[in-house]
Amino acid sequence: MPKLIKLHETMAQSGLSRSQLYALAQRGEFPKPVKLSERSSAWVAAEVQDWIDARIALRDKEAA
Repeated sequence: MPKLIKLHETMAQSGLSRSQLYALAQRGEFPKPVKLSERSSAWVAAEVQDWIDARIALRDKEAA
């Protein structure tokens, strides 16, 4: 079962602010949140980790 993480944990893991998270998600450059209720959203932890891993891979590719 996928683990969901709330906004503050997503911000802490990604190093992004709330506005950056939503702007990137809207442009398709960050995983979109899952709507849990009218006023609550969360992100799939594995998707956030995949995004982080991709950023690291991009950094390593550019450094090579």
